Amino acid sequence: MRLQTYNSGIALHHKKLMRVALMLYVAVCVNAVWSQGFSGPEAELAEKILAITGPGAMAVTVTNRSGLGSQTADEIRRGLLTELASRGARFVNAEQAAVAVEIFLSENEFGYLWIARIQQGTSTPAIVMASVARPTNSSLENEKPRIKLVKTLLWAQPERILDVAVLESNPAHMAVLSGNEIAVYRIQGERPQLEQSLPIAHQRPWPRDLRGRLHIGKEHLLEVFLPGVRCQSSSTPPLSLNCRESDDPWPLGSEQFRLNAFFTPSRNFFTGALSPPIGGKQNSAPFYSAAPVPRDRYTLWIFTSVGGQIHFLDGVSDQVAGKVGWGSDIAGVRSACGTGWQVLATSSNDNDDAATAFEIADRTPVAVSEPLPFIGSITAFWPEFGGSGVIAVAHNFVAGTYEAYRLTVSCDNR
Repeated sequence: MRLQTYNSGIALHHKKLMRVALMLYVAVCVNAVWSQGFSGPEAELAEKILAITGPGAMAVTVTNRSGLGSQTADEIRRGLLTELASRGARFVNAEQAAVAVEIFLSENEFGYLWIARIQQGTSTPAIVMASVARPTNSSLENEKPRIKLVKTLLWAQPERILDVAVLESNPAHMAVLSGNEIAVYRIQGERPQLEQSLPIAHQRPWPRDLRGRLHIGKEHLLEVFLPGVRCQSSSTPPLSLNCRESDDPWPLGSEQFRLNAFFTPSRNFFTGALSPPIGGKQNSAPFYSAAPVPRDRYTLWIFTSVGGQIHFLDGVSDQVAGKVGWGSDIAGVRSACGTGWQVLATSSNDNDDAATAFEIADRTPVAVSEPLPFIGSITAFWPEFGGSGVIAVAHNFVAGTYEAYRLTVSCDNR
């Protein structure tokens, strides 16, 4: 006969305590393993930094641009500071330091990459790095914030779309730029209603691969930049459009980050001449597109050159990253995710293009979203005036239409 028994409450309590203790023990072991795994790269990076600066006072910042969790990043920061201090570094405020060291914890497809940017006075910054192998089984990467690109269809038509601008009026309006006109639509209901068409007058034939930029000026004044032509609209309806031959530079950035560049009228790229200059740099290599990346004390500009390389201009130096798998189109976008600023870059896969969000750990692009696919090829890629979105135009070969989308960044923290 099986006797009925019961589990003692004390026994259950002991089991719970043992389970919690076991979980804590495992967590401590994992942290210990990671700490041991990080101690080597911490010492390596500290040695490389001190080999350039020598012992003495310095201002050090550590920024996590990787998928490591905040607790792990804090442990790495403490480890780096300990290694630097053991080699003679003294930490002071930025105002008191002759040397500023910015350390970025980033990652790539091979593992983690720690980058130190060393600024001594007005000299060209020095860059040193240390690589860390990615662990085969780590729960630390589960803390990585996921960013999602959201694609919203604005307009589709058979004629080529060069750019689109949404005017935040009441009701809202949308301007669609093509090679022959600006079509102004009233956004009300499910489908925008055409209100006005503004023909674009030009003397010379357009180049084969036509590009154009639609810019919103003060009081919703529309400015149009086309190869060898600039147009301006009136500020009150009904709108009129005044076009003239011009070699004025085109706007590249958004309202927050302004930069202009001169376009090659007979081709489809920019000459490289910048207005205003970026610091002491008045020129870049000829390029297709540009995107800003805000820093604490300056703005880093990225250019996709005609030769297929990626150029980083910070006002002092022009560094080349080589080919990183990007297409010719990039744009910067402001968001509430990650570092608060991402660079959207195009890429091509067979006959279809895609857009991916990247964050830039110093000069290293790190993908922070999955590629967002398009049907067909992307023919235009411009930042919106407010900086919170990107206008992407794709040529849908299947439907035979050009489709204009607004791309925004969503924090996908499921």
